[in-house]
Amino acid sequence: MKTLSYDPLYLFIDGRWLDAEGRDTVAVVNPATNAVLGRLPLADASDLDRALAAAERGFATWRRTAPAERARILKASADLMRERVEHIATLMTLEEGKPLVESRDEVLRAADYFEWFAEEARRIDGRVVPANRPGVLQLVKREPIGPVAAFTPWNFPAITPARKLSAALAAGCSVIIKPGEESPAAALALARALDDAGLPKGVLQVVFGVPDAVSSQLIASPVIRKVAFTGSMPVGRLLAERAAAGVKPITLELGGHGPVLVFRDADLDAAAVGGAANRFRGTGQICISSTRFLVQRDIYPRFTERFVAATRALVVGDGLDASTQVGPLANARQLAKMESLVEDAVRQGARLLTGGKRIPGPGYFFEPTVLADVPMSARVMHEEPFGPIAVLRPFDGLDDALTEANRLPYGLSAYAFTRDARTAIDVADGLEAGMIGINQYRIVATELPFGGMKESGIGSEGGAEGIHHYLVNKFISQI
Repeated sequence: MKTLSYDPLYLFIDGRWLDAEGRDTVAVVNPATNAVLGRLPLADASDLDRALAAAERGFATWRRTAPAERARILKASADLMRERVEHIATLMTLEEGKPLVESRDEVLRAADYFEWFAEEARRIDGRVVPANRPGVLQLVKREPIGPVAAFTPWNFPAITPARKLSAALAAGCSVIIKPGEESPAAALALARALDDAGLPKGVLQVVFGVPDAVSSQLIASPVIRKVAFTGSMPVGRLLAERAAAGVKPITLELGGHGPVLVFRDADLDAAAVGGAANRFRGTGQICISSTRFLVQRDIYPRFTERFVAATRALVVGDGLDASTQVGPLANARQLAKMESLVEDAVRQGARLLTGGKRIPGPGYFFEPTVLADVPMSARVMHEEPFGPIAVLRPFDGLDDALTEANRLPYGLSAYAFTRDARTAIDVADGLEAGMIGINQYRIVATELPFGGMKESGIGSEGGAEGIHHYLVNKFISQI
């Protein structure tokens, strides 16, 4: 395999690309090889102060920019992302580990979000409300909320920043974004495309640093008017508390533990073979991934056989290898967590049908793992595994399946497979999840809302709903 170059890493503040000189740095590591790809500069308090001042100035400029011009810049950046897809996808695979085909798809879908919200920028409108007094004009306007602090994780380093940036910028907000430090180059490539497309200086800042220090300083600043976060439930709760202290709205997309309900009349290949592909895509490090497969008892043995066979057929390896279907985990912490969850489940009586071990050699590789008949006391029945572990359990009737599906505080994604229309309606009505797939696993599209309920989040990104969180209402009554 040929040696591939990795982009230099920067902070991006007030239109300037700032390198590591005079700053602390952290290593960015290829999770497939353990090789150090580069050193990432970390923002200190003075860098964050400069980012806040720039965002304040940038907002003053950008909010007055005509929606058509905002749309033009966002569309131009989407075109640049598509032109640079191979380069950005390679960066993503090097730093995050996912197969190159998944990285390409992610970059193209990130570009789609910028194009979608470019059009939404042109559709921001208000209304005239008839007055109950003669001679009075009553207007409701929609205006950008103000500078935004956005925080995104490492697992989708292009599409997750894209959802936040495209909607906020389309609304007329400036943004300070802190992507995940483990996969920074892809997010910086998006910023480069926006800069090259003509985004005014100060409208976007990209910073990295110690997460707690960065979030506390940004959210506490009076400059910031809105917070957006994708990540874990514990961190989401912490950021929500910080935002609440300043009475600042927050959009949260947190964890999931996606149930899959498979009924006796389901297409077993679609549910089982497709389920294995979906579960282990991204090495299971996907918040909307199918995790708990709940299968009607009389088809449980046949489903299990097909699911295990499909899992064993998956090719694990370096994401740069064209044959790879499952890449490495992100870091050593994830490896240790997988081992701990499997050991706990087996010790309590679960059947280990395949996998269950780290793969020897360099990189953070773990075998795609299937656990059957997992007792309810096992940790994996309560904790989001966020790795290549699938859990199989039988159920008897619809009520039993819905009870288990809705048992956890998670409410992000859920899936069901049935040929019966009545069952499909009852399941869709009964599931407590923000996104539901019936007879399919692909539930994400730019034109649709992405978000959960319960403790899986507040608000939605994507779709027509995605821009609303970055706008405020202003009522004007004129005589």
